[in-house]
Amino acid sequence: MSTLKRISFIVLFLLPICLFSQTNVINNSKYTIVIHGGAGFINKDIPDSTKNEYLNSLNEALTIGKNILANGGKSIDAVEKVIRYMEDNPNFNSGKGAVFTAVGTHELDASIMDGKDLSTGAVAGVTIIKHPISLARKVKEKTKHVLLAGPGADQFGKEIGVEIVDNHYFDTPERLKSWQKNHKKKIDKHGTVGCVALDMYGNIAAGTSTGGISEKMHGRVGDSPLINAGTYANNKTCGVSATGVGELFIRNTVAFNISALMEYKGYTLKQATDEMIHKRLEPGTGGLIAVDKDGNYSLSFNTHGMFRGVANSKGLFDVKIWE
Repeated sequence: MSTLKRISFIVLFLLPICLFSQTNVINNSKYTIVIHGGAGFINKDIPDSTKNEYLNSLNEALTIGKNILANGGKSIDAVEKVIRYMEDNPNFNSGKGAVFTAVGTHELDASIMDGKDLSTGAVAGVTIIKHPISLARKVKEKTKHVLLAGPGADQFGKEIGVEIVDNHYFDTPERLKSWQKNHKKKIDKHGTVGCVALDMYGNIAAGTSTGGISEKMHGRVGDSPLINAGTYANNKTCGVSATGVGELFIRNTVAFNISALMEYKGYTLKQATDEMIHKRLEPGTGGLIAVDKDGNYSLSFNTHGMFRGVANSKGLFDVKIWE
């Protein structure tokens, strides 16, 4: 065989293998992204200026994620960037503006999951990490573990060089006043922030970040950093991020069970989310956002309201607080 023929044979043999091994091949131009900023009692009598401030914040968060996906970005990146924005926004109970614990400090939780390979990372009870969602992703990508907690998670953050802040950085005057007076505000923001996205490559990612519940015991951990309870993503079925009374989402393994109902029982996404939120949980205890492998979405809650938004490749872009 001549050298030219030999080279041609090798190229023709290897080219299909190389093309097949590409992991970021666009399957279609379809994408969907959903976000939440917590669920609970949200008084409809709040001033229009306050309502618009929340809607504008949801708009900004959703726009960040939509732009990433529309430009061919990955779902895992969209989820992280959206939640980082919400962690920086004091209107939400995550990062800056997180609620106070019973002892007057902040303990933050977050998790992120990639539905492509079920890889996950989470942190719980961090006190000096500016963006817990990014540290959760570092746990996923830089360690062999799934969940790091407390001082160990903070130390890991220092070692890998994520942005460190003093615990008082998370204070806001409104949160401090509320904690000191120990009374309910017009907006009861005891939930979390979260994002779920399906990208053009067919990959689903989900993430959740929270300051927990106000007046929580030192060391309390809710569902947000617990994969299967408050966060789950699987390319075979769907991605989920939950918000509400964490203990109930843990006991009912809510996020995973939505995927399980779809995979093992043949439920649609809406049927599965409604089953968990409206039949398994008590009224007034929370909500969730979800996207399935076909781009369908669900924004299901059994509370008075839920800060939420959805956008997709069909041109849909919508944010809401109440029904």
